[in-house]
Amino acid sequence: MPKLIVVNRAGEETTVEAASGLTVMEAIRDNGFDELLALCGGCCSCATCHVHVDPAFLAKLPGMSEDEDDLLDSSDDRNETSRLSCQIPFTDDLDGLKVTIAKED
Repeated sequence: MPKLIVVNRAGEETTVEAASGLTVMEAIRDNGFDELLALCGGCCSCATCHVHVDPAFLAKLPGMSEDEDDLLDSSDDRNETSRLSCQIPFTDDLDGLKVTIAKED
């Protein structure tokens, strides 16, 4: 099973196993990270699942939709590695992906 490395807002790093086919948001939520709110449940309508992706993995991710880009514009913590975790399908190719949960807006 592929592994996902999650860094919480306190800077603590945890490695979890996640089933391929989930989104990164589902993998984080299902592993008990309460600070990732994901209020819309993965519908790309709230930006409460904002993460910063390890730059080494950015090229492996699907392109960002206009809706995702617009939602990320509302965050003061947006940078060049920002993504909505609900928009990242977690696959075997992303084994070892490291994401940091963004600051709460």
